Amino acid sequence: MSKRVFIDGEAGTTGLQIVERLRRLDGVVVQSLDLRARKDNAARRAMMASVDLVVLCLPDEAAREAADMFEGLGSAAPRLLDASSAHRVAHGWVYGFAELVPGQAAAIAQAARVSNPGCYATGAVALLRPLVDAGLVPADYPLTINAVSGYSGGGKALIADHERDGGPAFGLYGLSLNHKHIPEIERHGGLTRRPIFVPSVGHFRQGMLVSVPLHLDALPGRPTAREIGCALVAHYEGEGQVRVRMTPAEQRLDAACVAGSDLMELFVFENEAASQAVLVARLDNLGKGAAGAAVQNIGLMLGLGVSGRVAERVPA
Repeated sequence: MSKRVFIDGEAGTTGLQIVERLRRLDGVVVQSLDLRARKDNAARRAMMASVDLVVLCLPDEAAREAADMFEGLGSAAPRLLDASSAHRVAHGWVYGFAELVPGQAAAIAQAARVSNPGCYATGAVALLRPLVDAGLVPADYPLTINAVSGYSGGGKALIADHERDGGPAFGLYGLSLNHKHIPEIERHGGLTRRPIFVPSVGHFRQGMLVSVPLHLDALPGRPTAREIGCALVAHYEGEGQVRVRMTPAEQRLDAACVAGSDLMELFVFENEAASQAVLVARLDNLGKGAAGAAVQNIGLMLGLGVSGRVAERVPA
């Protein structure tokens, strides 16, 4: 029997991407409200009570309000996946990065409420959590994280700005150093010291690079780049959606070339003589950074026997 999924906010960028992926999966039926009923709370509540899983693709405050609707549904309440940033560090919610630690995928599969990770946080946490857990990077180490994203993750106004003639080429933002992904990176990256995070937007629609520079000789134990790479390989061994490139031949990475993929690549670049390294995660901000991760979590939560890998193109 097919599982029924309702996407509250399906007309947004992430919602549309999730719908597209789910319609290519067997065993799932996407239930939709008539356009005129999408802001009718009674209709939304009735739809929620009729399905197996609800995905929230809403602004943060609206996502909190939608989650509150579940309180009155009792035994009729379905499973809930929130694609906003409203519940990523909230009590009672399971973090939806299946590769985070051993057992995380099983926790997602059993959870009533799952919070889908943020795009930047997915790259940063993927790089840092294995190294913190392995003792190679102290939890209180002063870290700087830099990232560039395609403009499709910035909402309708930013998309329109980039898709008009003469749109901006590149821009830094979040320069108050208070981006909403920082608490998520700190919590799920296993950090006890707030990192400095500097995000930016490039003039390309989809794709993302998240980079973390390290002075290897300033780390306890003075690990080599190879030791760091081996720790990442050991952590992600057997994980189909995360691939570690131990000896990258590239001296230049193109973020946009992973558009359309639900996979994430991790790289370790080094200058051995200077005892310096740069860790890089490359992913599609709408793939593993949003809709791809959501479909992976939906597959786990509904027991579909799929990982959500519906688009696996990654350049050689």
